[in-house]
Amino acid sequence: MAKYSAIKRRTFEIISKAESGDRASSIFDWSIMALIALSILTIILDSFQNIHERYQTLFQTFEVITVIVFTIEYILRIWTADLLYPDAKHPRLKYCFSFMAIVDLLAILPFYLPFFSADLRFLRMMRLFRLFRLLRVLKLGRYLDALQVIVKVIRTSGPQLIMSVVICFFVMLFSAIIMYEVENPVQPEQFPNVLSSLWWAICTLTTVGYGDVYPITAVGRFFASVISLVGIGIIAIPTGIIAAGFNQVINKEQDKDAVETMNDDELLALQGKVIKQLSERGYSLVIGKPTEPDEKEGKGSDSHT
Repeated sequence: MAKYSAIKRRTFEIISKAESGDRASSIFDWSIMALIALSILTIILDSFQNIHERYQTLFQTFEVITVIVFTIEYILRIWTADLLYPDAKHPRLKYCFSFMAIVDLLAILPFYLPFFSADLRFLRMMRLFRLFRLLRVLKLGRYLDALQVIVKVIRTSGPQLIMSVVICFFVMLFSAIIMYEVENPVQPEQFPNVLSSLWWAICTLTTVGYGDVYPITAVGRFFASVISLVGIGIIAIPTGIIAAGFNQVINKEQDKDAVETMNDDELLALQGKVIKQLSERGYSLVIGKPTEPDEKEGKGSDSHT
């Protein structure tokens, strides 16, 4: 039993993000990242008809090898889920419904689905499911700190981003209604209803402006100018939120690194500031520099005298 636990623990350490000095885990991480990159490259090359006809067998063989490796990785992660979530009541179930586990499953699912049905309509639908193979690139998030920072930013800025999207939607809807009311009487074929006008609003607010639909009345052009200017500000809202989130996350990481590199005097100075802040908030806390044994004995003898 102890040997089984040791093997399981070591497997968990290898398939997790490599710690400093763990050569086996580093080799595993780089191998998976290389396999993901090659897998995406084969998807791109396979889209060229002449390359597809010449190397189809090679691509299929590589796809089988890739899916086998990813499947083994997926099974090992489920097996060691209790080490990832030691306090969870059902750790394997919790892992299966985590974001990265769903990405792992969708990355290999297109390979196995054709074995469950030979219906031609189902097989044609499988061409769409093959797009899930592109999700393999998201597996890199386990190993690249930069992608993890992006995930942290989106997670911490989620409510603000959602609200900005809601604001964008209502501005686009309001713009579509205005342009429908103004332009429909003049060019009903271009603005036949509010939903069709929404296409123009999206293109204008995102500053794309394809030019296939545009207002011709003076009032419509005035509102179009205002909406175009509003669109610049609307696009800037989520950009500013994400930029602020990046700044916050990076500052936290820098503060964490700074604390780890502080000497004793700097840590004591920081400790004093923390104690002061806690005392101002009503906490009673006294933490001082450790007293040497000789000093304790000296103070004890002085007190007796």
